[in-house]
Amino acid sequence: MNLLWLGDPKSFDVALVGGKAANLSRLARLYHRVPDGFSLPVTVMAEVHPLDLRDEITAAISDLMNCHRLPDFIAAVRSSAVDEDGATASFAGQHETYLNIVGADAIIQAVMRCWESARSEHALDYRRKQGLSIERPQIAVLVQQLVAADVSAVVFSANPITGNRDEIMINASWGLGESIVGGTVRPDTFIVRKSDLAITQRAIAVKQRMTVSAPGGTREVEVPRFLRTQASLNDEQVIEMAKLALTLEVTMEHPVDVECAYAGDELYLLQCRPITTLK
Repeated sequence: MNLLWLGDPKSFDVALVGGKAANLSRLARLYHRVPDGFSLPVTVMAEVHPLDLRDEITAAISDLMNCHRLPDFIAAVRSSAVDEDGATASFAGQHETYLNIVGADAIIQAVMRCWESARSEHALDYRRKQGLSIERPQIAVLVQQLVAADVSAVVFSANPITGNRDEIMINASWGLGESIVGGTVRPDTFIVRKSDLAITQRAIAVKQRMTVSAPGGTREVEVPRFLRTQASLNDEQVIEMAKLALTLEVTMEHPVDVECAYAGDELYLLQCRPITTLK
């Protein structure tokens, strides 16, 4: 078997599946709302062409559809480099991510583009600036079920702006999280005090843009007018995200940068990495 399932103890190995997938695999054992999926390990990506894995990828997709009673498997395909999402380098935005990908052939194409993105000029330049090797970057690829997010958020278990470790900061907006990560929307910001989980600050932005699913991927659209000045999270959701960040900080033993999303009333954990910019 060339693929490794999230949650498999073999997937805890950063050298095998990269930082992103290893973090999520460990947390999938503790927090059940990590979207299910599988990794194509570093060793496989270095030795086997993704087209030669078509039968295994097709079988894995079928297993996921049967397990979760899905009419189809809609994927998020993400890079997971060995030195990604570590204590000193996050690689945020350096490698490609493909969302709303359907079918084995389309997933394989997305896997290939993720793998190739490790050798893009801007990714290599980032490596140089971080003092990392640019020779043969080691990269795995993670394929997960896409969460059809109503609201997405990035949660910091310490305030990355002020350096205050007694505060949690949440940036949230409508739709998929790419608008927040890519900086194309000014998100709502919530500050939560750790000691008693009191919401001490709310800054509700005028949210102009949002990322939504579209055939073969995603697209940015204007936020409907009635939602632009409406808070993307209610108080109960803010507190639930804050509690998740606290739990993950204890589990990971360092302040964390968390990507998560609400689909309906369910909160899903999408990524968890160290805060690399904390003052």
